[in-house]
Amino acid sequence: MPTATVSGPEIASPFTSRPRVESRDPAVAAPPEPPRSPVLAIALGVLSAILLISAFIMWSRVGSRDETITQIKNRSDQLQSDAVLLRSQVAEDKVAATVLQKHSDDAQAQSVLDKGDLDKATASAMDLQRTLDKTRIIAADFQSQMEDAKVVSIKHQGEVDIAQAQAAVTQIQLNKATADTGQLQAQLADTQGKLTDSEALVAQLEKAKAKD
Repeated sequence: MPTATVSGPEIASPFTSRPRVESRDPAVAAPPEPPRSPVLAIALGVLSAILLISAFIMWSRVGSRDETITQIKNRSDQLQSDAVLLRSQVAEDKVAATVLQKHSDDAQAQSVLDKGDLDKATASAMDLQRTLDKTRIIAADFQSQMEDAKVVSIKHQGEVDIAQAQAAVTQIQLNKATADTGQLQAQLADTQGKLTDSEALVAQLEKAKAKD
């Protein structure tokens, strides 16, 4: 028998896995679907994780850098404050050093003046000592003259009145010389006291100058 042909749309065969889809426009073909690979998905996941970790690390580094910059700025401000304080202390130390130098100069000048007074007092004491020595010699001469007058009065009874008068005059002169000697000794003692005070003052000034 002859085989009949069927015109019109094709009837789907039951043995095919899926129906045949005809394109409305035979000139345009549908693009093929890309194959889905699990390796690519894993690689994308790992890359995303790496990017996330890198972003977290960068964010941590930025935070640390900002904290470091803040610490450096605070330390710089502290150093500037310390520098200002140090300059102020240096200025105060310079003023104190100037005051101490002035005190030292004044003490040195006073020491020179006191040394001059000490030299004058020493010279005056030496003059008084020489005057005292001369007075002692004069008193000794008066004493010798009185002794001689006594001897003469004993040897010459006739000249007793004259000898007594001379002895009285000599006694008056001796008393005066003795009084002068006492005054000179008092002056010498006063001068020696001033000399001792001046030496103590000079020693104190030299000690204070050595401390400065």
